[in-house]
Amino acid sequence: MKSKKVLFLSCTVAYALFIGISFYFGYHPGRCIANNFYEYTLQMIKVLPFAFILIGLFEVWVKKETVEKHLGETGGWISFFWAMLLGGSTIGPMLVSLPIAHALYQKGARLSVIFTYIGAASICRIPMTIFEASYLGVKFTIIRYAVSLPLVVISSIIMGNYYQKKDLKIQAQNKQTVDSIST
Repeated sequence: MKSKKVLFLSCTVAYALFIGISFYFGYHPGRCIANNFYEYTLQMIKVLPFAFILIGLFEVWVKKETVEKHLGETGGWISFFWAMLLGGSTIGPMLVSLPIAHALYQKGARLSVIFTYIGAASICRIPMTIFEASYLGVKFTIIRYAVSLPLVVISSIIMGNYYQKKDLKIQAQNKQTVDSIST
């Protein structure tokens, strides 16, 4: 564990040195990297707290039985539609969809449905779709959806079956595991 901490610290120091030297000597790519990092950090600070509040409300308000019924083993093919609809309505960066996927897994959703949700969240979010349709045309957007969404579902089913055969279980961290990581 200490080697990971040392590696993280050394990478952070090297990055900070690179940025500092870039500003001192006027190295334009280094300044652009620092500016992008700053803007992305501000975007995360604006979006993530609200996203985590919504995820917390989802965990409290949505019953496990509801998720198991619609997205679990008994959900059938309609569960992939629900996953695509939920993925398309995810707001914020792709980073927001990962805690939601974990919450879905904790509530009993199938792995293949979770993979579909993550794929749909990266492919067909509403703001991205509007932007794409306005610049590239509605026809292009429809063709892209018609090609990409079935491929997402097929690959999700293949990956879900593969990991189900491997008996994949995502274990929640308990206090003892967290304590052993921090030391």
